[in-house]
Amino acid sequence: MRDIRFVAEHRGGLLKKEDHCLLMNWACDCAEHVFPLYGDIKDLRVKKAISAGRDWAEGIAPVGDAIKAAREVHSAAGESTDSLFAVIARSAGHAAATAHMADHCVGAAGYALKAVRIAGKAVDEERKWQDDKLSLKVRELVLSAREMKRI
Repeated sequence: MRDIRFVAEHRGGLLKKEDHCLLMNWACDCAEHVFPLYGDIKDLRVKKAISAGRDWAEGIAPVGDAIKAAREVHSAAGESTDSLFAVIARSAGHAAATAHMADHCVGAAGYALKAVRIAGKAVDEERKWQDDKLSLKVRELVLSAREMKRI
């Protein structure tokens, strides 16, 4: 069962649109922050997913565009034999999917942490960076969801 705190008000949940957009931008920030671990990401589906998510948060693209971009970048992840690229792509996919279901933001952050781990970098530092990027309005929501999912 989905956490009702992440369900948008227009779907009968508790999440206000403004907070949903904060979660989207945070998820995109988390995904983008690990792009440099891979170097030059040539697969345009990864950056397209982030753009679609940010466009949705700005109100200039429908949720369907973000969902489509999320599916496309998850396909890129599934096609790859490079584990670092795959988790970075999955992070971007979850970021874009946040437009549809806000709790995907936690997945974006989780896959970003996996990318850091695979790259042999400091996971605790990345988690702190992610936490510091959280808006105070959604901080407790995200931190409690992370704890419940053990991310």
